[in-house]
Amino acid sequence: MANHLHPLEPPYPPETAALLAGYPQADGQLLSLFRTFAHSPRFLKKGVPNLLDRDSPLPLRIREIVILRVTALRSCDYEWGVHTAIFAGAARIDAAQLADTRATAINPALWSADEACLLHALDQLCRDGRLDDATQARFEADWSLAQQLEVCALAGAYQTVSFVANLARLPHEAFSRPPA
Repeated sequence: MANHLHPLEPPYPPETAALLAGYPQADGQLLSLFRTFAHSPRFLKKGVPNLLDRDSPLPLRIREIVILRVTALRSCDYEWGVHTAIFAGAARIDAAQLADTRATAINPALWSADEACLLHALDQLCRDGRLDDATQARFEADWSLAQQLEVCALAGAYQTVSFVANLARLPHEAFSRPPA
């Protein structure tokens, strides 16, 4: 088991404890994902930047749409469930939209035009690593340069999160929503 990624349990080494103190908690508990990151102080510091701060150029709803779609595309039930439970309500993402983030192809009728285009762009970025000309033109028209960079950073960060959570085979947190 020494080489299998898994959540660390306290007590943590002092450097790790200090780094984990800056991570958010749910019901006074560190998420399994963050405790899995704790195998590497370097990863805790640099591996996945915290892009969920108030300084983001993206509104909460758009950030969550990006995170939900990317984690769904990467079959990361753990992180999809965490974000569904913690942020979906505040982001005003309804049950049909939540289910749609997990669909093979999204239903554009459930989303605003710019959100549907964003979801389509995420599908292309995650599949191909680039956008076709029409999607790129629309993406650039809908989002500022800072927002475009933030979408890319979020998508990349949550692919990494998904890879870590899936590799560690993290079970759902007690509060999270498993996919239907």
